Amino acid sequence: MSAKETVLSAAGQLFGDRDPSAVDRWAAPTYIQHSALAADGPAGLRALVESLPAGFRYDLHRVIADGDLVALHGTYHGFGPAPLVAFDVFRVADGRLAEHWDALSPVVETTVSGRSQTDGPTEVTDLDRTEANRELVAGFVETVLKGGKVDTLTDYLSTESYAQHNVGIGDNLDGLGAALTALAEQGVTMVYDTVHKVIAEGNFVLTVSEGSFGPTPTAFYDLFRVENGTIVEHWDLTPEIRTDLPHGNGLF
Repeated sequence: MSAKETVLSAAGQLFGDRDPSAVDRWAAPTYIQHSALAADGPAGLRALVESLPAGFRYDLHRVIADGDLVALHGTYHGFGPAPLVAFDVFRVADGRLAEHWDALSPVVETTVSGRSQTDGPTEVTDLDRTEANRELVAGFVETVLKGGKVDTLTDYLSTESYAQHNVGIGDNLDGLGAALTALAEQGVTMVYDTVHKVIAEGNFVLTVSEGSFGPTPTAFYDLFRVENGTIVEHWDLTPEIRTDLPHGNGLF
């Protein structure tokens, strides 16, 4: 069973069937938790599954696999009064879930672009371009988002069509430029300090980074779709980095 099949099977039983006994089948004894929603180890995961309400459901939108890492892009219904958009990243070892990271944020119904936070293409294509696409996206994050060299934007982003799912940014380079200008006028800085992961499969690349948005320590989960050697679409979540975690593993 591949890492992707392992994660999909485990997630289906844990969060689809809401079956606490699935923890015994799928979680490694040394399971490491980074989420703010659960304590460490299999016991923490079991307690989370046992607490899920009867109306809970998980809608999966995208899944990408890169070696032993599998990333899910979906929506949780039932963790609170509002649905939560989420990125979940699992590390698989010996056919079991070995480690988990996530980012969650309430669904925003109205966005600047008019797109939702999760709609758009879902099919993984261009598997032969995985490494080239990884290099492109990693270069964009390091050079533009981390390095601040906005004059190189067109080296990475499509000048013809750039679909935006960030709730506060419009489509295309004009929309991105307007958002960056507005932040600058408000004196708000967005800083990427450390890139922790670059997960790529075909036309999709997810980066997991740490930094700050204004004065707030922030986790940056950015999912990019690449087409013909240029970035054409972007989804993201930027939750605050919490310090009140139910474990000592940190968010990253």
